Amino acid sequence: MLTDPDQLLPRPVLCVLGAGLDFDTVGRLAAEAGATAGFALDDEYSEHGHDPRMSYAFEASLAGASFTDADWAAVAAHDSVAYVLSRPLRAFTMPPELLRPTLLGVSRAALAVSAALLRAGATAVKNESNGVAHGRDRWLRLADEAAAATTDAELAGVLYRATVKRPIRGGEVLYSCGMHLLGAPDVELEATPAAGGGVEDRVTLMDTLALYLLTDERATKMADGEGFRLTADSPRWRLEHRPDDRHETDDLFHNPLGYWRLTPA
Repeated sequence: MLTDPDQLLPRPVLCVLGAGLDFDTVGRLAAEAGATAGFALDDEYSEHGHDPRMSYAFEASLAGASFTDADWAAVAAHDSVAYVLSRPLRAFTMPPELLRPTLLGVSRAALAVSAALLRAGATAVKNESNGVAHGRDRWLRLADEAAAATTDAELAGVLYRATVKRPIRGGEVLYSCGMHLLGAPDVELEATPAAGGGVEDRVTLMDTLALYLLTDERATKMADGEGFRLTADSPRWRLEHRPDDRHETDDLFHNPLGYWRLTPA
């Protein structure tokens, strides 16, 4: 589904807050913890000083789901903002069968970098490439789970919880953002009353399809018009692949692999 072989593949860009951060140390730790993905400090955008936009930016990144009072206090008290990111990858260097494993590895490295920086004195981290922030304890727990994962399915499950923002409402559609960092299309589905079920049911449906996309090779052969259902007795949903026209191609949220749209059959 990647049509431009020279296209830059998605990569995580981490925004790291702290008090008195030493950028040389940040760069060194990022390079060590994220060596497999070539993580490095972005000297151009990292700067010392309080950024008043950060409280709002973290609120918009679902930080409330796992932030403690101490996490919010740390954001308010920061006086340094560092950005670290993985090395760029181009589609022409990536055989299709290695796309997903490679990007899963990069996202696993992003978790390792986040944990290393938090343990070394950073106070808050959010991912600019999916609009997701976790509290310090949750970042560390997710990084430990990813490091301990022994199967591809186990790792995919951890990275999905760490990386994918959902459900996001856009009109009468619910959708996800972040699957591009794991090498798979995002998921969207109708949220109209005619679709049936509540938000929790729809999130379960989104999660099930997303994990199928990440863990089952048959997902690469799905075609428009095929059906998807949670169980044999569950309602059937029709699959349709669509390009990501929600985000501009140079937007960090853009998914070059598009979306799978679920519509009641």
